[in-house]
Amino acid sequence: MSPVEEAHNVNVLGSGQQVVVLGHGFGTDQSVWKHLVPHLVEDYRIVLFDNIGAGTTNADYFDFNRYSTVEGWAYDLLAILEHLQITSCIYVGHSLSAMIGVIASIIRPDLFFKLILLSASPRYLNGVDYYGGFEEEDITQILEAMQSNYKAWCSGFAPLAVGGDMKTGAVQEFSRTCFNMRPDIALSIMQTIFEIDTRPMLGLVTVPCHILQSAKDMAVPVVVSEYLHQNIAGHSIVEVMETEGHLPQLSSPDVFIPVVLRHIHHDIAV
Repeated sequence: MSPVEEAHNVNVLGSGQQVVVLGHGFGTDQSVWKHLVPHLVEDYRIVLFDNIGAGTTNADYFDFNRYSTVEGWAYDLLAILEHLQITSCIYVGHSLSAMIGVIASIIRPDLFFKLILLSASPRYLNGVDYYGGFEEEDITQILEAMQSNYKAWCSGFAPLAVGGDMKTGAVQEFSRTCFNMRPDIALSIMQTIFEIDTRPMLGLVTVPCHILQSAKDMAVPVVVSEYLHQNIAGHSIVEVMETEGHLPQLSSPDVFIPVVLRHIHHDIAV
């Protein structure tokens, strides 16, 4: 196994002509796609990987400077595609990985046939003429809670993020992968996420984008998906799903899977 494959726990499944790459968000790893993968494996070649910093990756690989911006992970994604000799893919990116895909597609648009952006946000902080969903004091409270007792923070955050109580399988699953992260790495990544402002880059996106959003998401208000749609330079479409929570692929696979399959199979009508 190559260093790239080993670092990111790369798994390639299926043998279809078209490649689907699945990128996970904060607090999860590639297992977050477990409900979707069986629906793709017969028709597509699927690439699964873990972002550096996930609990399943070697913490020694986490460079606090490199991953203080989204570009660090974007170049990791491009390195994975290059290593696997992938020349075109459908990229499905959740949350942080949606913006990772956006930036990677600006650097190398030739490698991306289309982007499917799930629970995506270019900016979480509210600003003048922009509603991201969080005020400065909200962010300060979250980061302080993570720093003081990471395990307790995970237990409180998981039901809010997923939607539901601790007894549901989806919440327990997200809690597990969140707990697995090293606390200082999780804090660093969350700081990076809250400092993200990729709004100026949206005008550089030329790859077609399919924006999928839960109707109720504590991290990403629905108006953000419309903002992405209006500001992405290339063709884009938005679909708001009748789901609740930031991780519909875990919490509502029965609703999410038919929607995402439709967007994977079909292109945007120009």
